[in-house]
Amino acid sequence: MLDPKIIRDEPEKIKKMLKDRAIEFDFDKMLELDKKRRNLIKETDELRKKRNQMSIAIGQAKKSGGDASELLNDMAKISKELDDLEEHQKTVEEIYTHLAFSIPNILHESVPIGDDESANLELRKWGIIPEFNFKINDHIDLGQNLNIIDLERAAKNAGARFYYLKGGLVKLSQALISYALDFMAEKNYDLIQPPYMINRKSMEGAVIADDFEDVIYKVHDEDLFLIGTSEHAIASMHADEILDGNKLPFRYASFSPCFRKEAGAHGKDQKGIFRVHQFDKIEQFVFSKPENSWNEHEKMISVTEEFYQKLEIPFKVMLLSSGDMGKMSAKTFDIEAWMAGQNTYREIVSCSNCLDFQSRRLKIRFRDKSNEDTKYVHTLNSTLVAVERTIVSIMENFQTNDGHIRVPEVLQKYFGGKII
Repeated sequence: MLDPKIIRDEPEKIKKMLKDRAIEFDFDKMLELDKKRRNLIKETDELRKKRNQMSIAIGQAKKSGGDASELLNDMAKISKELDDLEEHQKTVEEIYTHLAFSIPNILHESVPIGDDESANLELRKWGIIPEFNFKINDHIDLGQNLNIIDLERAAKNAGARFYYLKGGLVKLSQALISYALDFMAEKNYDLIQPPYMINRKSMEGAVIADDFEDVIYKVHDEDLFLIGTSEHAIASMHADEILDGNKLPFRYASFSPCFRKEAGAHGKDQKGIFRVHQFDKIEQFVFSKPENSWNEHEKMISVTEEFYQKLEIPFKVMLLSSGDMGKMSAKTFDIEAWMAGQNTYREIVSCSNCLDFQSRRLKIRFRDKSNEDTKYVHTLNSTLVAVERTIVSIMENFQTNDGHIRVPEVLQKYFGGKII
């Protein structure tokens, strides 16, 4: 959520952000509710003070043997008025909080303004696009020809957007995970395996509630949701804590399966393992001091670029436009990897700085000294490797003329061979 001070003092800044993001949001209603809730707080405080004073007067009247009946009647009226006012205040607070938790984050000044991905800005490219002297296949044909992907049986048992990985592809998946964990440990990230389910309060701290209902799976009759990314579980790990600023930044590399409905993606990547309901991912997550968060953002994308360079996968880095980025983020880089079988780049990494947007929702603060006021940390997240999407790129870019797949050199010791 945004700093309430910015909402009150810089309304034109918020309105411009909403326009740049092409998002419909009743900001004027939010301002009215904020003013109303502050007035109600003042009124209820005054009534409580009046009731307390009357209670003292009643006590004094009784002590002196006087008649307190009129005072008691007046106090009953005030108590009823206070109960009604508190109920009204609660309703206003709930509506205001819902809006406060729904409004998107402020955009960084470098974000290109545009309604969709056509306004995204290409920052740089790396790698040489592979050339083949034979007819190449996409990952679906390669997987079926080598009997390492079974989509039909997965659809029979679970529905569309599920898969069985088999044989060498299982080993490749595990090799990617093992290499990624070693890579992040060498970068001095703390390795984490989080819970794969979290409660609503934690989920609402990590994402905007109105959005996640169509994205995340709910556990029936329990206050639990399957995580769509380990970002959700790591963001909320330090909820309601005051961190030692002298130990920041906290840099985590979290491994987990991820579960997503992919609602709204019907007809897009319907076949194969690129866009699926279940996948494995290693996520970077950083808790930073505000003054260091933009440097941390650049470090995160740099670490991720190095990882894909080691895998020898050509890619380009994109700066997302205002209309194409998530609501929690102030600025987002994407990495798009080359997919030879599709003859195009496809998104495999998202790297975002959320500033204090999540930490305000989750009440995560820090201070350097015990006698200092607390401040909200900044939170940043980035994919390191979405395993199934990266497998697609490896399969298509590293295919051989005899229909097999060459294993990238850095993965060979984990895989136990050179060819699938």
